[in-house]
Amino acid sequence: MPEGYTIHIFVPDGDPEGLRIIDRMNWTGRGYIFPRLIWDHVKARTEISEPGVYILIGNADSVENPDDDRPLVYVGQADNVRLRIESHAVGKDFWDRAVVFISTSQPLNRGHITWLEHALIDRAHRFGLCRLDNGAKPQEPTLSESDRADIRAFLREMLQILPLVNVNVFEEPKPVATPHQRTETPKGPVSQEPQTGELNTVIVPAWVDGFQKVFLGEQQWRSIRIGHHMLSKIRYCAAYVTSPVMAVTHYAPVERIEPSGDSGKYRLIFSEPAQLLPHPIPFADAPLGTMQGPRYTTFEKLLSAKKLTELFA
Repeated sequence: MPEGYTIHIFVPDGDPEGLRIIDRMNWTGRGYIFPRLIWDHVKARTEISEPGVYILIGNADSVENPDDDRPLVYVGQADNVRLRIESHAVGKDFWDRAVVFISTSQPLNRGHITWLEHALIDRAHRFGLCRLDNGAKPQEPTLSESDRADIRAFLREMLQILPLVNVNVFEEPKPVATPHQRTETPKGPVSQEPQTGELNTVIVPAWVDGFQKVFLGEQQWRSIRIGHHMLSKIRYCAAYVTSPVMAVTHYAPVERIEPSGDSGKYRLIFSEPAQLLPHPIPFADAPLGTMQGPRYTTFEKLLSAKKLTELFA
């Protein structure tokens, strides 16, 4: 069982939405979390000119995949963090907040900060909870055995801090629901299969490209908002493909539901490839705006409906 720990958060300006400085006992590092709007104020702090690693976080419309609303993240390192972020304040429009980590004792060297950059980018790639603005995945630098042990400990401290400031994209997602599985109880296994007539299917609107790439290709749907009361009920995910298709065409059983990188949203991982419905369910006479967001229905209606309005009747 993980041990408890204490984080110290200092708000130097008295504004909880402004600069927050985070450290903890017996750690040689320190974190700085701030919105982009106060960068001109933050950069005046002398310690921001130290060597360190930084994370820029924001959102940007994805032209290639408009269904992908995961946060956009850039991970970087520099011998002088202030100068590097100053260049990003001019050259990168997407970010609206930043996290900086430096050492408060002996400064981090180039090998240390390069390794931290590599480790964070590697975790972001593996877990897929964000889009990375980094153009290339850096190679892991060669470190001595002692340096590697020290910087791994430094990273562990960073990873304990980041979720507390709502940066979750470097954490391996843990399922919050596992549909279709049988739960073991003291009295034996209990099936989680839904009752007839229960809302157990979520229909998501999808652009054609996102449908092909994610729903069919990756066998998942990511970053949708789901009410907590529905998490344990969803068994299937169906796709309403927007213009020019304008119909619900495929569905897939959901293996597990995980938090996405965006707070309050989830991604659905399918247990098998999506299947064609017996017949597509066209938009037909549905009111405008009917499928601007996820909608719930029953699996029975999904298989029998002849038009969209019948799914929600």
